[in-house]
Amino acid sequence: MVLAFRRARIDDGALLREITHIAYAKWVAPLGREPRPMLADHDAAVRAHLVEFVEMDGRTVAAVELVAHDAHMLIENIAVRPDVQGLGLGNRILERAEQIACELKIPSIRLYTHSRMAENVEWYLRHGYAIESEEPFANGNLVHFAKRLSIQSA
Repeated sequence: MVLAFRRARIDDGALLREITHIAYAKWVAPLGREPRPMLADHDAAVRAHLVEFVEMDGRTVAAVELVAHDAHMLIENIAVRPDVQGLGLGNRILERAEQIACELKIPSIRLYTHSRMAENVEWYLRHGYAIESEEPFANGNLVHFAKRLSIQSA
């Protein structure tokens, strides 16, 4: 399995939309609605945010959307096609997001997910993310996570 990350191009909005919709489709029934990433303006995201795709053996199978702030990097969206979930791509994506934040000298990463996506909540906890807060949102809670990073000085 050969993995490569590549930055999104300005015309990759449709690809980001496709991967996001396929990846998040399983959450529509448990949430009773489309998750927020499915409703996003993906064309605007590839223009305004740092979006990278994961290519596996030449096929685009996942994406990560990052928003850089002074004090933190926000992971806005991680989307992995269902047919390649369970192969460790999510782990590699988190590592890549942390690497990018460190390269930009951003000391922490933040993200959020819905409490009804319990497997995601547990996954983030296993990867060193701490719950910072929860707020009521759409028949559950929005769970906010953060992780401090070790920034190496040059």
